Amino acid sequence: MPAVPPGDVLLDVQNLSVTFDAGRRDLRAVVDVNLTLRRGEVLAIVGESGCGKSVTASTIVGLTRGPHTRIGGRILYRGRDLATASERELRDVRGKEISMVFQDALAALNPVHRVGDQVAEMVLLHNDARRPNAMSQAVRMLDEVGVAHAAAAARRYPHEFSGGMRQRAMTAIALVNNPAVLIADEPTTALDVTIQAQVLDLIDRLRRDHGTAVILITHDLGVVAQFADRVAVMYAGTIVEEGTCEELFRDPQHPYTWGLLGCIPRIDRPRLASLASIEGSPPAITEMPEGCRFRPRCPYAFERCFDAPALDERRRQGHLDACFLTPHQKQALRPAGVVAETPA
Repeated sequence: MPAVPPGDVLLDVQNLSVTFDAGRRDLRAVVDVNLTLRRGEVLAIVGESGCGKSVTASTIVGLTRGPHTRIGGRILYRGRDLATASERELRDVRGKEISMVFQDALAALNPVHRVGDQVAEMVLLHNDARRPNAMSQAVRMLDEVGVAHAAAAARRYPHEFSGGMRQRAMTAIALVNNPAVLIADEPTTALDVTIQAQVLDLIDRLRRDHGTAVILITHDLGVVAQFADRVAVMYAGTIVEEGTCEELFRDPQHPYTWGLLGCIPRIDRPRLASLASIEGSPPAITEMPEGCRFRPRCPYAFERCFDAPALDERRRQGHLDACFLTPHQKQALRPAGVVAETPA
């Protein structure tokens, strides 16, 4: 991994592995993931559904713990290892210093409690506050995240909110204690494009106003290009490429990243009859291939790919990829359509 400026890192995930015990076999959902997150930074984790993005995020805040789960590696938050922290220690961090906006706001919100009460509950759990003061903070936060007529809306139930308003309510719950880290897991899923833009603009504004660091989990590379500072590309439980947003779009190094970028429609190029696609499907967690996990779908695979490539700097400092192709081979093989300036 590249050197990191001292004192700049809030979250440092080292060799994180998550294994689920399924009786006679172990299912490795996440394998040796390394990530760093700095104050005020947006780190996007991208990849197809089922690649381990949400498992990684949930593990950071301790939501995958259980009798049939084994977690390896370290999750250092300001030097404190959350992987070995007690449940009580995790509760002190979760919701106060590290918060999470879940993918399905309707499922995450409690249907029998008013929205304002759910926001105020986060204040009461982590602060020495009386209920009237907590409710005042809840109303202020609902107003800050753009919920119209916040005082009246606080008295409503989740089913009375639109999809966009529920997502804003989830964001209010996550941000009411002014956390240092916000994990946004597909925060715009099932929202129309207008509401998507509003939710993402809200997260970006709060990041700028409060210095909150954000882990943005998504499969939408258009969103990544607009909001992320750095990008980690994940496939089948592993990180296959990581770099700055500009570098990843301008000079992608891994064939899987090429495939993802080739799927994006571009307005700055002639219209194509059809978009490119990645042949095949991601492997099931029960049938992970030997060596490079992308090998069965990679059109450039060769004999050495039956070994597992390490995530290393092969081209320039800070840009990592896990592929055995040489820089010269990548330059020759990479489809011309995926090499471009960062899309607007």
